[in-house]
Amino acid sequence: MKSYKKYIKLLSFLPAIFMMCIIFSFSSQTGEESGSLSYGISWHLVQAADKLTGSSLSQKEIHTWAEKIEHPIRKLAHMSEYFVFALTVTFPLWLYRIRGWKLFLITVLFCAAFAATDEFHQSFVGGRGPAVKDVFIDAFGAFLCACLVQVIAKFRIKNRRTA
Repeated sequence: MKSYKKYIKLLSFLPAIFMMCIIFSFSSQTGEESGSLSYGISWHLVQAADKLTGSSLSQKEIHTWAEKIEHPIRKLAHMSEYFVFALTVTFPLWLYRIRGWKLFLITVLFCAAFAATDEFHQSFVGGRGPAVKDVFIDAFGAFLCACLVQVIAKFRIKNRRTA
């Protein structure tokens, strides 16, 4: 039975590795590909909001709004992917009984270090470049996840004591 648990613990790192591959693949997109993807998402969001509100925006107005929200959508995507990445990093650490501030620090620092290497990787991709600001945005997404994990852990501990 112990060997079974050992393999489960080792396999628990696969989601984090998978997320690292996804992030790396997004970073491998040229500036034009990446911009096109984020613009397309923004355009669909504006179009969906238009339908929900019944605003009947013209194609030109949808385009204008999509351009306005593209940058914040792109940064929100950065934060979101690193939030999920932090969650996938936290899980195996939790299985290895890493808890509290140690879990928090390892998660945030590991994700921030990966974000820095990811930005370095972008310096070799056409139309892209490294941005320290993006490392902070990515790390903030990981920070939010690590905070949520801490709150949930404290809540669970508190509920166990009262039960």
